[in-house]
Amino acid sequence: MLTLKLITEDTQRVIRGLEKKHFKNAKQAIDEVLAVDKKRREAQQLLDKNLNEAKKMAAQIGSLMKEGKRDEAEAVKEKVSQLKETNKQLDRTMSDAQEEMNRLLYQIPNIPYDEVPEGAAAEDNRVVKSNLKECTDSDTVGNWDVNPKLGIENPLPHWELAKKYNLIDFDLGVKITGNGFPVYIGKGARLQRALINFFLDEARKSGYTEIMPPTVVNSASGYGTGQLPDKEGQMYHCEVDDFYLIPTAEVPVTNIYRDVILDEKDLPIKNCAYTECFRREAGSYGKDVRGLNRLHEFSKIEIVRIDTPEHSRESHKEMLEHVEGLLKKLELPYRILLLCGGDQSFTSSICYDFEVYSEAQERWLEVSSVSNFDTYQANRLKCRYRRADNKKTEICHTLNGSALALPRIVAALLENNQTPNGIRIPAALVPYTGFDMID
Repeated sequence: MLTLKLITEDTQRVIRGLEKKHFKNAKQAIDEVLAVDKKRREAQQLLDKNLNEAKKMAAQIGSLMKEGKRDEAEAVKEKVSQLKETNKQLDRTMSDAQEEMNRLLYQIPNIPYDEVPEGAAAEDNRVVKSNLKECTDSDTVGNWDVNPKLGIENPLPHWELAKKYNLIDFDLGVKITGNGFPVYIGKGARLQRALINFFLDEARKSGYTEIMPPTVVNSASGYGTGQLPDKEGQMYHCEVDDFYLIPTAEVPVTNIYRDVILDEKDLPIKNCAYTECFRREAGSYGKDVRGLNRLHEFSKIEIVRIDTPEHSRESHKEMLEHVEGLLKKLELPYRILLLCGGDQSFTSSICYDFEVYSEAQERWLEVSSVSNFDTYQANRLKCRYRRADNKKTEICHTLNGSALALPRIVAALLENNQTPNGIRIPAALVPYTGFDMID
């Protein structure tokens, strides 16, 4: 969540940032926070004054008793007793104000960095890089008309290829669970496993430590990384135990550092994790969700960094280069988008999306989001680090990205590599699959 220090010291910047994210009633929300903070501070000041006065009175009582002025001492005792009751009320006022403050702050999104472009929706996102053409500042999703021509005659969509080569059974998934829970079979299952191992090995080569976290978390973890309360409706909730199935490994891996003070010399921390991910995706229908395009359960490798404010932008750049390197090795047509303010997530300060082209569907598929959250998540998590120079503790920066999400990668691989003789496997994957062709 936003720090109170930022809100009070740079109020107009915060309001402008929230407006860039198209957060409704931005000024009203910040005014409410400031009003609650004022109430809390006034109660604190009065409490401090009363405690100081009660201390002086306690000393008075002793002196009066020594002087034999019992009636006067009893009168002072009565005043002290009244102050104690007042102080209890002030304590309650402060506690209620802090609770209200947290409630308000949890509902306010992060503010975007200055370089995040203006815009209200996905068509305003800026295409900053592609392996298809050189990009300019004027390239946006809305005016992008550069799509690859792979020369495939009558290409089949991946759901038909999956059926033709017996790779994925969507109907069997419906029988076992429901829509959005596919069953991978034979070479389809081996392709999944190959991609998981490939992505994890590439992450390890880039210096990431592999984590195998739980895929079920408590509500404190959900609040820590910002999935709660913002995305509560998109998460599967185990109501009896108040646990949540994770939507991404970001949640358990980042929460490793909740309520932790790190040493500056140990930063940046670089973790990666493979997990199954679960998303309800309520209200998702139509052709955009067919096949592997949008699932309720899917495999993903996540990279997570904890860093200092001074180095987090460099970390973000390195993460972007890592994800781009994966797409190059998979030989996929890709583009990188800098998301506009209105299309950014609730928690991010800046976010880049990676999309690959689907030949048969003639559309771009998002396969990764790489975000810098600045101090927003770490403030919720109380994740801090101790500076080497003065031992002062400061809030960390957190970052994460998909490296990569499997379903749409598989869709693009199947569609873009289909030939009259079968589906070609990119050279980088062959050592992992054990085959170079699906036929």
